[in-house]
Amino acid sequence: MRLRRRDVLVGGVTLLGCTTRSNPIDARAVSQVVPAMPTIDGAGVRLHRALGSRALPLLDPFLLFDEFQSDDPADYLAGFPQHPHRGFETVTYMVHGAMEHRDSVGNAGRLRPGSAQWMTAGHGIVHSEMPKQESGLMWGYQLWVNLPRARKLIAPRYQDLAPETIPEVTRADGSQLRVVAGKTAEATGPVTGIDVDPLFLDVTLGKGAELRQPIPVGHTCFLLAIDGAVRVGTTEVRAGSLAVLQGGSMAQAHGVEGGGRALLLAGRPLNEPVARSGPFVMNTEDELAQAWVDYRAGVLTRG
Repeated sequence: MRLRRRDVLVGGVTLLGCTTRSNPIDARAVSQVVPAMPTIDGAGVRLHRALGSRALPLLDPFLLFDEFQSDDPADYLAGFPQHPHRGFETVTYMVHGAMEHRDSVGNAGRLRPGSAQWMTAGHGIVHSEMPKQESGLMWGYQLWVNLPRARKLIAPRYQDLAPETIPEVTRADGSQLRVVAGKTAEATGPVTGIDVDPLFLDVTLGKGAELRQPIPVGHTCFLLAIDGAVRVGTTEVRAGSLAVLQGGSMAQAHGVEGGGRALLLAGRPLNEPVARSGPFVMNTEDELAQAWVDYRAGVLTRG
């Protein structure tokens, strides 16, 4: 059988991939692997930042991706007291533990294992996310997603997603998927009305299991390993590392010895200027300055 081979240079190493003409797989290749970096945010919460650091400042339309995982209350009890946002969306996904969300437009929700919230800050909101436990494991993720210029000042919106509303799929090879946003062959996630057409999958792969997930050509795509390891092409991505996946129309990953779990995300890039300052993300420095003026004047607390 005749093979078509594609060579991809990744970090000075050539990865060799091949497809057959009878069964072509236009798989994305790993272009970069970045380990999450330790940092402190909120009122003193210890985090690991996979996106939004100097090593990887931006993956348009994604701005930041943090993991908080600790069974030491000193690492998380201070939480994230009231703080403002404007111009983008925050996504919180809980694996273990409990947090409570409250905001200036009257929304409130309890985040528990397997739940998520997708908050569109729009023209402005002030919110808090505080632990609802004093001991035990706290494990979750926060993602920041940009809004297009024309939609940065829309009214705030909040989607509270209980665990039972997030579809769970078990495939014949034993692989498991939770579909927070976007579509797989079997299920559609509950998140709706998001400008960048996001995909957010929680994927568990045992040894020999495989993920093949269509990704629109041109969309940004990355995978964050959160437990064990998964293999993408010839690259093994271990827990705590983010792999950027470029080219192709398919995200493909395989389970390795011992298995692994990963979050797979994708979205349509906005290709717009990004100006950011603390809790605000706009297109220009003048817009950032106005956001601070409005916050100090109390405009954001009115939603």
